[in-house]
Amino acid sequence: MVSCIEHPAGGYKRIFESCEELAEPIPAHVTGVIPAWLNGSLLRLGPGLFEIGDEPFYHLFDGQALMHKFDLKNGKVTYYRRFLRTDAYVRAMTEKRIVITEFGTTAYPDPCKNIFSRFFTYFQGIEVTDNCLVNVYPIGEDFYACTETNFITKVNPDTLETVKKVDLCNYLSINGATAHPHIEQDGTVYNIGNCFGKNMSLAYNIIKIPPAQKGKSDPIEKSKVVVQFPSSERFKPSYVHSLFGTSSAFVLSVQTWFHLATKHPGEYIDYKFRTSTFSVFHHINCYEDQGFIVVDLCTWKGYDFVYNYLYLANLKQNWEEVKKAAMRAPQPEVRRYVLPLDIYREEPGKNLISLSYTTATAVLRSDGTIWLEPEVLFSAPRQAFEFPQINYSKYSGKDYTFAYGLGLNHFIPDRICKLNVKSKETWVWDKPDSYPSEPLFVQNPDAQNEDDGVLLTIVVNPGASKHPAYLLILNARDLTEIARAEVDVIIPVTLHGMYKA
Repeated sequence: MVSCIEHPAGGYKRIFESCEELAEPIPAHVTGVIPAWLNGSLLRLGPGLFEIGDEPFYHLFDGQALMHKFDLKNGKVTYYRRFLRTDAYVRAMTEKRIVITEFGTTAYPDPCKNIFSRFFTYFQGIEVTDNCLVNVYPIGEDFYACTETNFITKVNPDTLETVKKVDLCNYLSINGATAHPHIEQDGTVYNIGNCFGKNMSLAYNIIKIPPAQKGKSDPIEKSKVVVQFPSSERFKPSYVHSLFGTSSAFVLSVQTWFHLATKHPGEYIDYKFRTSTFSVFHHINCYEDQGFIVVDLCTWKGYDFVYNYLYLANLKQNWEEVKKAAMRAPQPEVRRYVLPLDIYREEPGKNLISLSYTTATAVLRSDGTIWLEPEVLFSAPRQAFEFPQINYSKYSGKDYTFAYGLGLNHFIPDRICKLNVKSKETWVWDKPDSYPSEPLFVQNPDAQNEDDGVLLTIVVNPGASKHPAYLLILNARDLTEIARAEVDVIIPVTLHGMYKA
């Protein structure tokens, strides 16, 4: 799965450049044959505006939210994009400056305000951004764009119009929520956010938003906290980007700890699972098997936080400098951890894991902690398997075989990957000077096997004389190309999204 492609011309810089929204959908030029059953919309979110006037945004997670849509119908495709009309965007456009502080960019007070106005702004604290550029997901019959704060933005998936801003703090005891909720077959949404627990110490609340309500009432109004996880550090929350669970349990991984809770009813299990330090953005999947919980993750080794290497100044360097910076960054690995539900099934000091298909171990120590060692499913120097996807509708929370991911070559996205988590066999799609996005799996309605379906990804080819970007449709079985829908505009980097049938 290692990428042998070099990028000396630095074409990847184009995916970090601002673009304009479109007045109306534009037709795409289709080559190949799009499957007849593939009629729907690919919705994607990412940064589309990397500066306001002369003021730049500094981090990948700061650019203003741009929503993209490829519509597929009867073998034809159109492409459309619009900026979300968030407060962060509207006020920036009105005042022609960065008004609200983002994750890696500080907004400074308006120089036109007098000293007293700036003084009171300082004591009011930092305004939380509603720049929902990370992901989009369904709640009931509606669709919401999100970032990692307490604000989500309701959008119209047909017109891409911004409908309204929703503050989750008005309904739940959380200070923010992840961009990757866990969504069940019936439409129930689970997510997690940090909060203040007992004695004002930090904690994490698992929240539940029910499926579509009778009488068209808003499911968010019926949301509630299911269970609370403690924080390993009382006054310093760990970064949590995604949540996953099995049919009966939630698993939370934060730095050196794994936390476990039952789902029905929501009860925290006070087992002290520990491991060596890593950081994680994305869970791949987790499931229960014979009294164990198997957890697959995209990890980055050590204490150093990968977030610190995603500043645009790093990503937009010349290729040799990009590689040097990546050499200093944490090493990526796909890991499998196994958590025993019965921690006393063996004597202290002995391996508690009896699953025949994994080398992961768990050992109860004399201090009561259970030390976990992972099985490495994929590892290669400076080559990451990230932005993972599975056949989510059928295999989320269940024993599975295949994961799909975006390959990062020294942090530059330049390939699509498939990983057999059982055999560790890999497949790769890549092309020179081509930069894809997270691959989304769409199952064939007549599927007989787990990988019967297609992958949808947006590819940017900056050096092309025409059609510099396209929607790529791959056979999920072997990553061969089925079709592509090319457009005559550059598409900047996108982070996450969904397929809406």
